[in-house]
Amino acid sequence: MNKKILILILGVVLFVSAAGGSFYIGYLTGFNETRIIEIRGVADINPLEEVKADFGVFWQAWDKLKNIHIRGAELNHQDLVYGAIEGLLQSVKDSNTVFFTPEETKKFNENIAGVFGGIGAELGKKDNNIIIISPLKNSPAEKAGLKPQDIILKVNNEDFAGFDVYEAVKIIRGEPGTKIKLLINREGFTTPKEFEITRELIRAPTVEWEILDDKIAHIKIYTFNPQTPIMFYEAVVDTVLNEKANKIILDLRNNPGGYLDVAVTIAGWFLGRGEPVVIEQKTEGEERTIYSRGNGFLKNYPTVILINKGTASASEILAGALRDQLDIKLVGEKSFGKGTVQQLESLKDGSSIKITIAYWLTPKRMKIEQNGLVPNYIIEENDQQLKKAIELLKSL
Repeated sequence: MNKKILILILGVVLFVSAAGGSFYIGYLTGFNETRIIEIRGVADINPLEEVKADFGVFWQAWDKLKNIHIRGAELNHQDLVYGAIEGLLQSVKDSNTVFFTPEETKKFNENIAGVFGGIGAELGKKDNNIIIISPLKNSPAEKAGLKPQDIILKVNNEDFAGFDVYEAVKIIRGEPGTKIKLLINREGFTTPKEFEITRELIRAPTVEWEILDDKIAHIKIYTFNPQTPIMFYEAVVDTVLNEKANKIILDLRNNPGGYLDVAVTIAGWFLGRGEPVVIEQKTEGEERTIYSRGNGFLKNYPTVILINKGTASASEILAGALRDQLDIKLVGEKSFGKGTVQQLESLKDGSSIKITIAYWLTPKRMKIEQNGLVPNYIIEENDQQLKKAIELLKSL
C-alpha cells in the first residue's frame, strides 16, 4: 500500500476526465458507420478482458459537434477528449472517481504536499452540496469564521448547485492577495451569510504539541502528509521520551486525512508489528487487512482521542484502529464518515485519474463510509472536548 494510495474526505468529486493519448485515431474512418469496435483498436490500450462498445456512435457525435455547432471549428480536440472521459467517469456514479488535467494534477499534488494558494479549507460533497470539511489552522478560512459542515451556496455570486468538489476547488483557489466572496449556509443561520476572504499562500500545518497539567502531552495532527511521521516522532521525543509527559491526548479534530501509509505509520506507535490497522474491502469476499509495522512504543501510555465533524478519512482510520484494538476512548463529535480509498493513476500526457478501489473497515469490521465514528463521550464545544479528555486521563 505504499505507492499511490490516497485517502481524501472529501466526499471528493471532479470536473474533467481524460484518457490521454491518441484518441483521434480512427476519426476519419469511424464516424460514418455505426459499428462495434474493440476498445483496444480505438484507445491504443490493452484491456485485461475483451470489451466491445459501439464507438461508431461516438465518432458520429464528434463529427456533428465539429461540423454543426456554431463554434464547431474552434473546438479544441484535446478539450473534447477530456470532456468525453469526464462523461466516462461520471457514468460510474462515484463522486470520488475523478479526472485531473495535467495542470490540475500538479495542483492536487501541491495540495497533498501542503503548499498552495487559496483560503485554506478542505472541501467535500454531502447531500449534493459543496461543504467545508475543515478549515486549516490560522488559514484565511478559519480567520473569516468558516466552520466544518458549512454549505457553500455561491462563490462570487456563482451558484454552486450541482458542482463537484474539484470544480469548486478550482474556482476557490487563486493568487494570494485576491479576494473571494462565499455565500454560506450553516445550521443555526436564519438566512445565508456572505463571507469575504482574502486568499493567501497556504502552508498546511502538520503536527503541533504542548505539555498540559498532570504530565499530559496534547499532540495535534492536522493532516497525514509526507512530513507527518518525522514531526510526530519529534513530538514523541520532546514529550514522552524526555519524560515531560506520561499520558497522551491525540487530537484529530478537523483532520481531513491524507496518505494511508502515514496513518498506518502513526498507528504503529501504538500497535505492535502485525496488529490489524484497517481492512480494505473491494468486493464481498475480496478483502485485505493492512497491519501495523511499528513497535507499539506508546501502547501502554494512557491515551484519549479527540474527533469532530471535520475528522475524516485517514484520521478516521487511525482513530478507529486505536479504539478497536486498544479500547482508547473517543471524545467529541461524530466524525465525517469518509471511508473509501482512492488510487491515483497517471496518464501519459501528465493528467491523472483518481479511482475508488475499496471501502475501509475498522479492525472490528465497522464500515466507515457514511457512518463515521461515534465518540464514547459526545461533546460539541471545543473547550469542553479538551477538558473532558484531560478529566479522563487524570482519572487513570
